[in-house]
Formats: sequence, structure tokens, C-alpha cells
Amino acid sequence: MTSVGKIVQPFKKGPDYIDPLWLGKATGRACHNLDFYTMDRDEIKTVFVEQSQASDLQLIEGNKGLYDGLELDGSNSNAALASLLGAPVVLVIDARGMTRGVAPLLLGYQAFDRDIRIGGVILNQVGGSRHESKLRNVIEHYTDIKVLGAVHRDERLNIDERHLGLMPSNEFEQVTEKIQLLSAAVKQQVDLDQLCNLADSAMPVEPDNVTAIDAPLYVNKLRIGVVKNEAFGFYYPGDLQAFERCGVELVEIDTLVEPELPEIDGLFIGGGFPESLMQELEANLTMRNSIKTAIDQGLPAYAECGGLMYLAEEINWHGKRAKMAGVIRGKITMHKKPQGRGYVQLLATDDFIWPIENSEKAHMISAHEFHYSSLDGLPADARYAYEVKRGTGITGKFDGYQYKNLLACYSHMRDSRQNHWVSRFVQFVNNCKQQSVKQ
Repeated sequence: MTSVGKIVQPFKKGPDYIDPLWLGKATGRACHNLDFYTMDRDEIKTVFVEQSQASDLQLIEGNKGLYDGLELDGSNSNAALASLLGAPVVLVIDARGMTRGVAPLLLGYQAFDRDIRIGGVILNQVGGSRHESKLRNVIEHYTDIKVLGAVHRDERLNIDERHLGLMPSNEFEQVTEKIQLLSAAVKQQVDLDQLCNLADSAMPVEPDNVTAIDAPLYVNKLRIGVVKNEAFGFYYPGDLQAFERCGVELVEIDTLVEPELPEIDGLFIGGGFPESLMQELEANLTMRNSIKTAIDQGLPAYAECGGLMYLAEEINWHGKRAKMAGVIRGKITMHKKPQGRGYVQLLATDDFIWPIENSEKAHMISAHEFHYSSLDGLPADARYAYEVKRGTGITGKFDGYQYKNLLACYSHMRDSRQNHWVSRFVQFVNNCKQQSVKQ
């Protein structure tokens, strides 16, 4: 298979938002997450097959190392995902300061699980032609792993980092230029034809149970606003597709420049880094007032992490303060270390305002959190949607602050077979709309 003109469908293993933004920008196709914690194995295969339609090559970026994962048996590792999808593995090795030591490293990866097919290695951060030659000779002498490429160290290829991840591409002005530089470097230094041939050798994937997704449709079409700009960009493409399956019209809203909310039936504010643009968000007073008034008057709203921060009274970061929407009676403080990081498990409380079946009240919700901020000063009588069984949430014990028809939490939800949160929220929005019509 030649590499010229191929349509690439990207996937990301795990719950991350930032890497998929870059992968989506680079390929021109929305990147979908494949996550053992929030999806069962058949759902992973189903999403992989469905989203791979009309593409020539599927690229799955792992997270952490090949064999890293939550479980001791590696059942949720990158290797497990490769095995599930019958995909060959390409190792990307940071080769800085390494020569002969690359051989036992690669041999160890091979020996640890003989069932994993390591199809090749790409050497990264190579010091120059001489360094590359030494590495290639060592690998060819001691192993049978093909060297698919060697990318030389170049500071122009570096992407700025925030916290423990890359700078989000939605707030990086030179993103197109950076991707073009990376593309040129890879074209010159990686054998893309050989890489495509390796991809072509992957085993076909067939889901075990192909079932239609049962999504409620509403006679009166609902308009739900989604806040999207440089401050808020963490949305799973599959979740937005779930809204559309419910017949919802999604209305994008830019809280940095637009003066007020449009006519909408509900509001969804996803995650992001509002602290990075808190002065600009504060400056848009009319939008902040519009959102506060709407939620005070009963507009159904859902906010995750960065969205929760924006709805609070203020953000305090690096000794500076900026006023936010003021819907939530508490203040945000940014810290140097993560206040909540990793997978969480939540249990709906009796105060949970969204529709939920009695049989589902004891159902554990799997999600994830990653926040350097804390929400402090909440009223003692605050109502919460979730009891935290694993993780931190807002208080360490609870997550999902509720006020009027607002639910705001630090946890990031993933719409999946085990947690169809989108249809629940849409049903809640519809119920609120019907009640307002009756009144």
C-alpha cells in the first residue's frame, strides 16, 4: 500500500482530549477514544469499525507504555487493545542518550508477551546521522524488528505543554504551521510506504453484537447550546453525535466574543482551560450575565470541569482573580499539583435531578477527572448528583453540584453503553421545556 493520498482515521486509547484534538487537526477527521474503563470490549470494536468507514488506514495512538495499565494482568493496556483489534504495534522510542541499550529494551518488549506483534520501531529524538547509524546497526544485529524511521531532534517540532499534557490545538495559533513541520519531518525520515503495508496486514475486526442505538427523538426539536472556543474544547465526538441521534440541534456558542446566549432549550459547557483566558472571559460581562440569568430562571445546563470553573464566582490563579458567571456560589483556586487525576466511579444520589430508572440507582458510573483546581466556599446545604466511590470530585466525597436545573461536576462523562448520559440530559431538557410550556 502506498502512503500517498491515504485517508487516515485516528483513534486515541484512553480518555484524553488533547491528543485527539491534535490527531483530528492533522488528519482532518474527528479522533475517537477507545477506552476499556468506560467501554466494554465489543463497544470498542463497534466504534472502531463504524468510525473507520471511508478511511484507508486506521492509526491508534496509545497512552503511556505498551504494557502499562490499571490491571496487573494488563487487560486494559495498549497491548490488550492491539490484541483486541488485531493491530500490529509500532514502538516509538525516545532514543536520546541511547545506543547499544536499545537492543535489550526492544527484546524485552518482544519477550514480555509473545502474542503481541511488534511490527516495527520508530526512533525519536535522534541526535544526528551518526547516532542514527549506530542505533540501526545495533537493532539489526540483535533483533528482528524493522526500523521504520528515525526522527532527528529538532526544537522546531516541539509542542508546548500545559500541566501534564500537550497544549490543546484549539488554543494554539500556529497549529497548522506546526503540523506541517511535523509532517515534513516524518515524510523525510519515516518509511511511510512500509508503515502503510504494516497497517494493511492488520486482522479484520468484527463486533460480536451489532445493535442499533436506542435514542429518544422529540417532536419539538430541541436546541442545545455547546460552548466552543479556545477556553472550552474538550468534547468527545461520539457524545456530540449522540446528541444528533436524539434529534437535537447543537448551537455553538463562543463565550469570549458573543454578547449573550441565543435562543436555546439547554446548555452544555465542556472542559478546557478557562484559567488561561480568564481575563477575556471576565471582560465579556454581558455573556456572563446572560448565562447567570438564564440558569437562575431554570435553563437546563450541564457543565464539566472547565465549564464548572466558568460558572463559579471567580478564578484565582497566580495571585490574580477574575470574575466568572457567578452561578455557583463558590470560588475556584488553581494549584500547582493535580487536585483530582485519573479514573473515577460515581453513584447517583437521591438528589440526582436527571431522569433515572429505579433499577439503575445502584449503577456505578465510570468516568475520569483531571483538574488542578478546587471549588471552595460552597454552601453547607449544597446538593450533589453523585457520591464519589473512586476519585476526588468536588469535595472528595461528592461530585455534581446541582442548582436549579444545573448539574456541574469535575468528572468527565463518556456517552457509552454503560452510561448514556446524553439521552438522559436531553430527556431532562425536554421535560423542563414541557413544564415551562404548561406554565
